[in-house]
Amino acid sequence: MVRTSVLVVGAGPVGLLLAGELRLGGVDVIVVESRSEPSGESRGLGFTARATEIFHQRGLLRRFGDVELNRQGHFGGIPMDFGVLEGSHFGARGIPQYKVEEMLEAWAKELGASVRREHRLITLENRADDVLAVVDGPEGPFEISAQYLVGCDGGRSTVRRLAGFDFAGTEANREMYLADVLGRDIRPRFIGERVPEGMVMSARFEPGVDRIIVCPRGAPKRERTEPIKFEEVADAWQRLTGESLHGAETRWVSAFTDATRQATEYRRGRVLLAGDAAHIHLPAGGQGLSLGVMDATNLGWKLAATVQGWAPSDLLDSYHTEQHAVGARVLRNTQAQGMIYLSGNEVEPLRGVMAELVAIPEVGRHLSGMVSGLAIQHDVGSREHPLLGKRLPHVQLADGRSTADLLHPARGVLLVASGDFGNEANGWIDRVDFVRASPAARGDAGWPANVDALLVRPDGYIVWVAPSSLVLTDALRRWFGKSSLA
Repeated sequence: MVRTSVLVVGAGPVGLLLAGELRLGGVDVIVVESRSEPSGESRGLGFTARATEIFHQRGLLRRFGDVELNRQGHFGGIPMDFGVLEGSHFGARGIPQYKVEEMLEAWAKELGASVRREHRLITLENRADDVLAVVDGPEGPFEISAQYLVGCDGGRSTVRRLAGFDFAGTEANREMYLADVLGRDIRPRFIGERVPEGMVMSARFEPGVDRIIVCPRGAPKRERTEPIKFEEVADAWQRLTGESLHGAETRWVSAFTDATRQATEYRRGRVLLAGDAAHIHLPAGGQGLSLGVMDATNLGWKLAATVQGWAPSDLLDSYHTEQHAVGARVLRNTQAQGMIYLSGNEVEPLRGVMAELVAIPEVGRHLSGMVSGLAIQHDVGSREHPLLGKRLPHVQLADGRSTADLLHPARGVLLVASGDFGNEANGWIDRVDFVRASPAARGDAGWPANVDALLVRPDGYIVWVAPSSLVLTDALRRWFGKSSLA
């Protein structure tokens, strides 16, 4: 019998990020993964602006090296400037998913997480006091007892099936293809190009490597018993573009669909879901991996606090409340983008109207905030101040640090520019860092001129603002449990 505080199933980006978050919270964690090696897949090629912020807030963004931040994006193929949001961009691009996995696995192991490859979950029993899992490893099956188990094992999640989660949504209407093609001179189609038979996209993301995506119109989902071959992708590419890629060398080939599903609950007793195990959707705007990143950082500190024993009774339940709503919004906007992007000429009037709407600054801001993840506003019990429930943006501080630097340890932060709040927070200094620092420039969107202090959760969301009628100690108890002085 192996015992651990948290068992994470799946060593993709979401499972590895969650493992690191749990270790920052002081919790022991085992990650089991059926594959013997990292996937090597490029799949996701970057992040939304919010996910980029999250990596920055953990000090991880620099581990990717030079990151290209891009303010140009689209909504359903309609070009959009994400720079309409102050200090914003569409996100980081040109980072293949296998590089994300490599970086996060190294980070999680540095923090003390145990990552066990060639270990496959066979059964689980969701009990009152623990989860009993049977895992098949290189030396045969064995049992793991964990206080909590989190399924981060993808769209075909074994955890979701074994624990009986309902995965509601819509079936796939079409099948699409992608491939990473080596050594060919392919005309760039960064946003994608609508052609009579569907849509095609191409972009170079590494020297000599082009990602192509082929979305044939009217191609029904196929029940495949073996992986798709590049010849089928090349046939579709030639049919839609007139260009031949036959015989090209490829690094990776895959098929995907527009199926849209979401678990009706993200927690059942001591079993939770995150990432694609909790939601699948059309990969429009790179939102899938980014949504999983937000799941992991929302869940990580809450689950660690629960294991450590200081979490308020309803803190862990707020993971479902908050992230299910965020996920539902992503599913809705990706479905809308698919209808606009992948339908035929019958929706041309809709595309025209949408293009006019996107050009209106307020509409552009709304859509940019939605797709980038920057407009997320959690329900934190009050909307008295417009910052409550929103993320703490990147703000340069007068002492040379930034707000992102303060969140590296994944602890709460009481950030005070003026006023005296330190004594009120004394009972939480084991969970909340007291920081007295002024922004280098007040009055911008990042730090309004009338804000004296902020209480920020470990995942970067603001839960108290001064001045306001809200009581600081009430907010501390709500999010960080009882005072150690009580």
